[in-house]
Amino acid sequence: MAKVESRKKRVMPRDVFPYKWDVIENEWVTMSDGCRLSARIWRPQTDEPLPAIFETQPYRKRDGMRGRDEPMYGFFAGMGYNVVRVDMRGAGESDGCFYDEYLKQEQDDAIDAINWIASQPWCDGNVGMMGKSWSGFNSLQVAARRPEPLKAIICVGFVDDRYIQDIHYKGGCLLNDNFWWGNIMEAYMCRPIDKDIKPDTWYEESLKRLEEMPLWPALWLEHQVKDDYWRHGSVNVNYDDIQVPVFALDGWADSYTNSVLTLMEGLKVPRKAMIGPWAHVFAHDGAPQPAIDFLGEATRWWDKWLKGRDNDCLNCPMVQVWLEDSMRPETVHPVSYGRWVGLDSWPSIDVARKPMGLTYGRILRDVIRGRQPEIADLSTLPNHGLLANEWMGAGVPGESPADTRVDDGMAMVFDSDVLDEDLEILGYPTFEVEFTCDKPKAFLFAQISDVFPDGASTRVSYGLMNLTHLEGHDKVNLLEPGKKYKAKVELDVCGHNFPKGHRIRLSLANSYWPMIWPSPELATLKLDLSTASLDLPVFMGRDCRGPMPEARCAPLTPITVLSEGHVDREITYDLVNDTWTSITDGVGGVFGEGVYRFDDIGTVVEHNLRRELTLSNRDPLSAKYRIVQKMRNGRPGWLIDCDIDLVQTSDMENFYITGTMKARINDEDVFEKEFDYKVERNGI
Repeated sequence: MAKVESRKKRVMPRDVFPYKWDVIENEWVTMSDGCRLSARIWRPQTDEPLPAIFETQPYRKRDGMRGRDEPMYGFFAGMGYNVVRVDMRGAGESDGCFYDEYLKQEQDDAIDAINWIASQPWCDGNVGMMGKSWSGFNSLQVAARRPEPLKAIICVGFVDDRYIQDIHYKGGCLLNDNFWWGNIMEAYMCRPIDKDIKPDTWYEESLKRLEEMPLWPALWLEHQVKDDYWRHGSVNVNYDDIQVPVFALDGWADSYTNSVLTLMEGLKVPRKAMIGPWAHVFAHDGAPQPAIDFLGEATRWWDKWLKGRDNDCLNCPMVQVWLEDSMRPETVHPVSYGRWVGLDSWPSIDVARKPMGLTYGRILRDVIRGRQPEIADLSTLPNHGLLANEWMGAGVPGESPADTRVDDGMAMVFDSDVLDEDLEILGYPTFEVEFTCDKPKAFLFAQISDVFPDGASTRVSYGLMNLTHLEGHDKVNLLEPGKKYKAKVELDVCGHNFPKGHRIRLSLANSYWPMIWPSPELATLKLDLSTASLDLPVFMGRDCRGPMPEARCAPLTPITVLSEGHVDREITYDLVNDTWTSITDGVGGVFGEGVYRFDDIGTVVEHNLRRELTLSNRDPLSAKYRIVQKMRNGRPGWLIDCDIDLVQTSDMENFYITGTMKARINDEDVFEKEFDYKVERNGI
C-alpha cells in the first residue's frame, strides 16, 4: 500500500474542484444483442450535458480497479466530465463469459457502449476513450473502428503490434511472462459476480464462467508465429484507420515503450506522446519518480478535443522524453535522474545513426569494411540472464535488472574505449552480424550497458531474435548447419546518457533465462565479427520544459489494509546438478498489495502468488516453470477461495502445461479442474 501513501500527498479535496460529482455504483448498458454490461459512472452535478470519458477492460470495476479508478475518474468528474467505466462481457458483473483478449466482440461492445453514452441526456454527444494496458490497447483498436461519437483517445502502456511488442513473444522468442500473465488471468477471472449486484443469478453465472474459462497461457501458446490471430487488433496493420487525435504515454521502466515512437511515426492525426521514467503505472503515480500531473495533462487534452477549447495542449514537441542520466545498477529503482528533451517528429532530425564495428572483445569507433573474417564461437550457458529480472516492469521492488557483470560472465562481451565526452542516445539501437549455426533452432540476444570506471554495469537496452524467423515473424525456416546467414537484432527503445569516462558494452548470448523459454538444444553460433555492426541512435537535440507541475488526484477510495504485502525474490544454485532456481513470492498480491478491504462495499481482496523457474545448465530441456496461486475475494456470505497450481515444461517437440484449479464458494467445494495440455513447438 506504499502507492496509496504516496497518493495522499497530492489529493485535492472535493470542494476545490469546479464541479461536485456523484458516483453511480452500477448502471446496466445494453448491447445490440441484448447482453448487459455493468458500468460504474461518475456524474458531475449539473443539468448541463457534458462530454464523457469511457474505459472498458476485464479487471473488475467494483473490486479490481476501484482503488485506481476513484482518484483518477473523480478528478475528471470534478473537472466537468462524465466518466463511464464498463466491465467487459464476461467480466465483473457484466453478462456472459470471457473467452480471449481483444476479440472483435470486445470492440463491438465498446462501440455499442460509446453510442449508448452519447445518447444519454447527461452527455453532449462527445466521447473520449482512455486506459492503460488492456484498455490502452483497445482504445486504439476501437478508434480504428471509427465510432462517430469518439472524438479523441489517451493510451498508456499499449502496443501497436500484438505479436512483436506484447507480453507473449519477443523477437519471436517465447516470453515466460506468457505463462505468468496467463496464470494471473486464471486467478483474476475466477472471482465471482458480486452478489449485491446480481442477487438472483450470481452463483450460477459464476460457475458457468469457471467451466467456460480457457487455459490462458495455452491459448496464446497455440500461436507461436505472427499469424492472423496477432494481426487482429494490431493497429500498425493500417495506422490510417485511426482518424481521431491520440495522446500516448509510457515509461522506460515499462515493457511496452517501443510502441510510443512507432505509433507517432505511423499516425497522421493530431498527436503527442510522453516517455517518462515510469513502470507500468499511470504517470501521476510515478514509479519510478518523478511523477507528473498526468490528470492535469489529460484534462487539457480532453478540453481541446471534447469541449473545443483553444488551449496550448499541442504547444510542445510531439514527443517529450525523459532522457535518463547514468545511474548505478540497482534492482530497487525508486527514482530516475535525468531531464526532459523534445522531438518534433519521429523519425527525428535530432537523432543520427552511429554504426560501430566489432573485433575480439572490443567495440570499434567505426565499421571497417573489407576486413578479413574474424570468427567467434557463441555458445552461452542456458542460465545466462539470471539477474536481468522482469520483462514486465510494474514498479515493484526488486524487478529492475541487477549489475549486468554477473550475466556478462556467461556472455560474449565487447567494450568500447573509455569515452572522452558524453554520448547521449535516444531511439532504437540495432545489432547485425553474419553467422553459421550447428543446430536447426537458435536465438541471438544483444544488450548494451553503461560500464562505470569501477566496472559496475547498468543495462540500457536489449533485444532478442529467434533465428528461425530471419525471413519474417510470420514463418519458420529451420537453420541449415554450416549455411551462412545474416541476423539483425532490434533492441528496445531507450534514452540514456553515457558519461565521459565510462564505456559502452555490448553483450551477446544465445540464451536469456528466466526471461525467455530456452531453445531445445545447446547451439553454437559462429559469428563473423568482421561483418558485425552495432548501430546507436545518437541524440543531438534540445531540452524542453517538460510536464513540470506536481501530480494531483481526487480523493482516494477508502481502503483498510488488513495485512501488509511484499514481494520476495531469490535465486538459489544447486552445485551438484549445476541448476539455478529463481523464486518470487508475491505475498498479498502479484504486485505486493497486501490483503485489503474496500471499506465502502466491504469486499476483501487477497491474492498470493509463488513462481519457481528452474533450469540446469546441462540440459535446456530441464526448464520448468511452476506458479502456485491463491485468490480470495468477497464478504461474509459471498466469498470465493480459489487455488491454482500450474506447471510448464517442454521436450524437443512439444510444450506441456499441467496442473489443477480448485474453487470454493462460501467454504463449499464448487469446482475442480485438471489440466493436461500439449502444443507442438514451432521454431521455438
